[in-house]
Amino acid sequence: MINNQQLTTTSDTKVFTASTTGAALGGAVTAQNRAVTNIILCNTGAVTITDESINRTEVDLYLVKLGDAPVAANKIVSSVTVPAGETVFFSDEKIILDGGDEVWVKAADANLITVTVSSLPV
Repeated sequence: MINNQQLTTTSDTKVFTASTTGAALGGAVTAQNRAVTNIILCNTGAVTITDESINRTEVDLYLVKLGDAPVAANKIVSSVTVPAGETVFFSDEKIILDGGDEVWVKAADANLITVTVSSLPV
């Protein structure tokens, strides 16, 4: 299962829920334990060759237990820099989420980062 979502705000954003649909938002979905196999952060901002700071952003990543909020205690990536036009992959380790647990992401700038989460039921 693959879920994609563009971060349209600079607020913490739920991008994945361990469920039968993986849907991050709303609706009645059935909780399901899932193995997250990849998390991909793609900066879709335009590259400016003469100034690499343009459209560069920083991203935080959280693994949040059902009912909790994204806070420092569940942050797993802090302020990773993603330059314009670049992609960052997190795929070395598999993460098992209990049904209802969530992946949250926060970007310093809106409309630059697209998050893709790939998972398998366990």
